Amino acid sequence: MKKGYIFIALSALFFSTMEIAIKLAASDFNPLQLNLLRFLIGSAVLSPLAIRHLRGSGFSLNKSSVLYFLFSGFMCVVVSMTFFQMAIVYSKASIVAILFSCNAVFLIPFAHFFLKEKLTKLSLLSLVISLAGMMFIVNPENLTNVTGIVLSLLAAVTFALYGIIGRKGSLKFGYDGVVQSSFSFLAGGTELLVLILITRISAVAHWLQSIGLGTFSNVPILQGISWSTLPSLIYLGVFVTGLGFSFYFLAMEETSAATASLVFFIKPALAPVLALFILGEAITANVLSGILLILAGSCIAFFSDNRESRLAAARKSSVQTSRIQTR
Repeated sequence: MKKGYIFIALSALFFSTMEIAIKLAASDFNPLQLNLLRFLIGSAVLSPLAIRHLRGSGFSLNKSSVLYFLFSGFMCVVVSMTFFQMAIVYSKASIVAILFSCNAVFLIPFAHFFLKEKLTKLSLLSLVISLAGMMFIVNPENLTNVTGIVLSLLAAVTFALYGIIGRKGSLKFGYDGVVQSSFSFLAGGTELLVLILITRISAVAHWLQSIGLGTFSNVPILQGISWSTLPSLIYLGVFVTGLGFSFYFLAMEETSAATASLVFFIKPALAPVLALFILGEAITANVLSGILLILAGSCIAFFSDNRESRLAAARKSSVQTSRIQTR
């Protein structure tokens, strides 16, 4: 159990520095290029852990599972993380970190509608409080950065949808989080590479530039990689994406899924503090109020998850006991 909390602390630290590291590397790399490189590196780091999990499982790829990984990878790497990368370009790293952490909030209604999971009073309370926290951060009365906030929220919503796809895949194919993430990152990175190669076609590049999407035209692949930029790229790919997810899944193994989710409760509190010291991004009264509300909502969600897990375990134990007595 002690080892599990060490994994949680390491994962939270790496995830909390993600937006800061991307912000620092943004001037050296195209957003799509950085997205591609970090997820391909992250997939390579995760693969040994995924292979270990697959040993003796009788795992085999078929048309259905390949399509699943292509879809989940597309939603995560191509859609959600592209919104995420662009959000960091247009907004403060601390704001993106806080709003993106709310993907767990969006997961609550999605899980109810797509997975038919029970919507409890506590989960609804968590949703309302977290949304109130988001409103404090967005501050509609003084909304000056619409683009960055919209992109951050789109990243959070689509990442929550990726989470739903992951759960469905887990139920259908029996993959755990390590395998699902490793293969999805590889599939998504491959899809993004294909799209990047398409942007390098002259006619496509001219069209993208003509409609004001020059950032997405002629996207480089290896350009910008040098001895000076290599440390930030390695940190993002190996530590944040690869080890961050690895420690998160190892924490699940040592503790539980609910306990490991503490990572995403620590992130909205830790990331703004780190952004303050590293990037000099001030924490305003509104943002501080929003952080406290989101943390309160997250704690309620954590308590609700633990409570439902205990009730489910108690019901399962009761059924097993009654079967034994019947025999």
